[in-house]
Amino acid sequence: MENMPFRPGLDVGRTGDLGIAGPHIVTSDWRTGLPVIEGASVTLRELRVDDAPSLLSMLTTEEVARFMSPPPTDVQGFERFIAWTHAERAAGRHVCFGIVPEGYDEAVGLFQVRQLEPAFATAEWGVAVGSAFWGGDLHRESATLVAEFAFETLGVHRLEARAAVMNGRANGALQKIGAVQEGVLRRSFLKDGQYYDQILWSLLREDWCQKRPGSKPSIH
Repeated sequence: MENMPFRPGLDVGRTGDLGIAGPHIVTSDWRTGLPVIEGASVTLRELRVDDAPSLLSMLTTEEVARFMSPPPTDVQGFERFIAWTHAERAAGRHVCFGIVPEGYDEAVGLFQVRQLEPAFATAEWGVAVGSAFWGGDLHRESATLVAEFAFETLGVHRLEARAAVMNGRANGALQKIGAVQEGVLRRSFLKDGQYYDQILWSLLREDWCQKRPGSKPSIH
């Protein structure tokens, strides 16, 4: 689940126009700006340029970056990444929520959902969050809110995740929210010149609707 958050090639070039929207967006079309989704102890919102320093601090540590594509290496790289997420959202191919715990202003992690088929019939999601926020309910609550958005707003039918076999934390988290293990993708993830096996997990919309955990989130 942590091997998708970044796309190659974003750590080079100029920053350009970031097109950053404000944090509270009221819209019926997520392509013009993501809504703010409030849970009991976490808020999910579109990434802003001022999240870049926090993301650099949280997501470039060895323990966090171990099982994901290499993150940007400086603040400017994260600014370019944030601009890319806005452009991909506007194109209707990808959404990226910043994870903001209660009491914080900046994002300490992110959740991405990208289409694997047109109109998000099948999509893949990935997450990265600072290690200081591991071990509590932040991941579970954030994942629940993102899955709800994917199924109810994006119209996803099948939501997939991939996690390295040796990444017990990510695989355990997927199991806890009801994902189904479908198989092992042999040598499917390249990291630092070495290939790793990954477990393929899935959530289906009909299963989610029947077993939806918790109450409805507040969406602005």
